[in-house]
Amino acid sequence: MPEELRRCNERPAVGEGRPRRRWLRWTAVGTGVAVVGAGAVGWLAYDKLNGNITADSDTAARLRAYEAERPPASAKNVQNILLIGSDNRGGGNRKYGADDGTQRSDTTILLHLAADRKSATAVSIPRDLMAQVPECTKPDGGRTSPLFTQFNYAFEAGGPACTIRTVEQMTDIRVDHHMILDFTGFKHMVDAVDGVEVCLPEAVADQDAHLNLAAGRHVLRGEQALGYVRTRKALGNGSDTQRMERQQQFLAALVKKVQGNGVLLNPTRLYPLLDAATSSLTTDEGLASLKDLFNLVRSVRDIPTEKIHFLTVPRQAYAYNVNRDELVQPDAGRLFARLRADRPVPVRPAPTEQTDTTEYDDPAKDPQTGQTDARGAGGSNAGDETDKPAHPESATPTPGTTFRGTTADRGICR
Repeated sequence: MPEELRRCNERPAVGEGRPRRRWLRWTAVGTGVAVVGAGAVGWLAYDKLNGNITADSDTAARLRAYEAERPPASAKNVQNILLIGSDNRGGGNRKYGADDGTQRSDTTILLHLAADRKSATAVSIPRDLMAQVPECTKPDGGRTSPLFTQFNYAFEAGGPACTIRTVEQMTDIRVDHHMILDFTGFKHMVDAVDGVEVCLPEAVADQDAHLNLAAGRHVLRGEQALGYVRTRKALGNGSDTQRMERQQQFLAALVKKVQGNGVLLNPTRLYPLLDAATSSLTTDEGLASLKDLFNLVRSVRDIPTEKIHFLTVPRQAYAYNVNRDELVQPDAGRLFARLRADRPVPVRPAPTEQTDTTEYDDPAKDPQTGQTDARGAGGSNAGDETDKPAHPESATPTPGTTFRGTTADRGICR
């Protein structure tokens, strides 16, 4: 018998070959354990984030009772989301003031996502804007009377449902979803991206906002970031208009950093941001799961930063109280018409902190010429009657109308 054949027919000695089989077996077991472990960790992370979100089912029930008076549904794929920054002083927010059991909307933004997801427009609504607040259901089941008052009363009196109905009656735009974020949630989101850079033209010391900074360039995190967007009298001319513009610039810088650093594409960097965002987030049931929020984020993550616009509704000092605001017509009507028609909203830069904003009371005014884009010199329509709508709410968007604001590609420091 040939030697090679003889060796093939021989049985291995006892124990020979077993170490290799044992090693393969343990490798397979180890791999299986690792896969199962990774899956378990992934599920635990998903379950934690999913559990962070507070679903608001009461608002949907209250809105159903007023369905007949609400605007028609938005065009296919269009999303209008109302973002509400609550000044709730309960829980971890007690340091910002006494908790009297009530809360108002410190910041309200109507976010319009275009159907093609090639642009987004965030419109701030001043808390002191005079608005018609409809009859609303109070938390205790009672009802409020219709009232012409400052806008943020709606949230205090009837919660998000009352705020949504007030916005819908003001704009004739149906709100598809809403999100409520408190002070703590905002701080954690800024920390999750390791801060946002701002430039201060002057030193600021605001005890109420917990802010004390020298003039110059700073990367703000947590408490300082919150103080920056909350401070009013310690920066600029002390107006709420400038404060809203700072908020818009800060949010634009935050969006730019999230997109520019690849956070949305990197799970290990995205998780802390999602954890921070969801920990203090209350949403309608349509967005009250991580899957729903992820699908929303995925649909907007490719929007170019120069196509993400931030602006304030056209406003001016209220005729009967300079500490309140009122809408400027027909500009506000034209803005709302553009959003309803899912058309782009052109914006131009807001004034700097050094600029006297009394020159910018009309958001459609060109600061270089002093002319308004839609109404001619001095805000008059005398030379252009065809551009004047019979009713502001029925205004049609016109090519010449631009609005003061900013885009996410513009940093605060320039």
